[in-house]
Amino acid sequence: MMTRPAATAALAMLLVCASSAAFPQEVPPSQTARPTFRSAVDLVSVAAVVRDRHGRFARNLRKEDFVVEEGGTRRSIVDFRADDNAPVRVALLFDVSGSMRLASRLEDARQSARHLLSALNLGSNRDEAAVFSFDMNLQSLQPFTTDARAIESALSRVAPYGQTSLYDAIAQTARRVADTAPGDRHRRAVVVLTDGIDTSSELKPAEVSSIANSIEVPVYVMAMASDVDRDAMARGATEGTLRTLTRWTGGELFITSAPAHESIAARQIVDELRHQYVIAFNASPAQGWHALDIRTRDRDLTVRARRGYTAGARGMS
Repeated sequence: MMTRPAATAALAMLLVCASSAAFPQEVPPSQTARPTFRSAVDLVSVAAVVRDRHGRFARNLRKEDFVVEEGGTRRSIVDFRADDNAPVRVALLFDVSGSMRLASRLEDARQSARHLLSALNLGSNRDEAAVFSFDMNLQSLQPFTTDARAIESALSRVAPYGQTSLYDAIAQTARRVADTAPGDRHRRAVVVLTDGIDTSSELKPAEVSSIANSIEVPVYVMAMASDVDRDAMARGATEGTLRTLTRWTGGELFITSAPAHESIAARQIVDELRHQYVIAFNASPAQGWHALDIRTRDRDLTVRARRGYTAGARGMS
């Protein structure tokens, strides 16, 4: 288990590497200046999911079909790849705060994780998964592996404990998922299984999104809800904050209250990771946060991708 001082030190290092980026108007930008370092990465790589008006994946698009604008200025695409069946690396991040003891939320979270694992090809040594849990601190229950039995064993060790540092845990897990060897073609994501209640995070949602954007890790949240409180959660402030965080990173929020919801959400997450276009362009020489608008020339298609990147941060793109 990571101690509180160690977690604080790790977060401090993350914030050194993050810009003062923010959400759209729903979450105001942080005005705190942070030191940055000269970037060691010349290209910004962005993974994009493209759907048609019926929600189907748009296939066979070419580089010429995309438009990338940075702060209103058109950017040239220098590298392009279409992934139609990419390998996937997913970090399962379990909320083990005391509130997850209510009703059957923790068991619902385990079942949601199993739905997602069933959509992966772990036994083929192609896809990978890891299990983390968090309350006040982040714990690694199982490093990335292709062994489905090891993952299932880790799920059995997930148990509710104390308070919740939701946004802190997302930031730390995103950093671990992004720590891969050069040339690794796995499509990566953090999948958070939570009731959506944060009581003790040191990071604000905008800061977490800045970090996740900077290291190109989409965040998906599967929020456990009962039939009674599902609609209330969908209308509440917590849902609004979480949805903004996930979409700003290129992910999505799912509020689940039944096995059918969990199964649909799990398969959508894996399908989106497998069917992506990877677009690369030269990073701006100006340090700091740069807003991105990525779209296709076909107005009937919808693109979901991260909303920006941080230039001038070591090892980030």
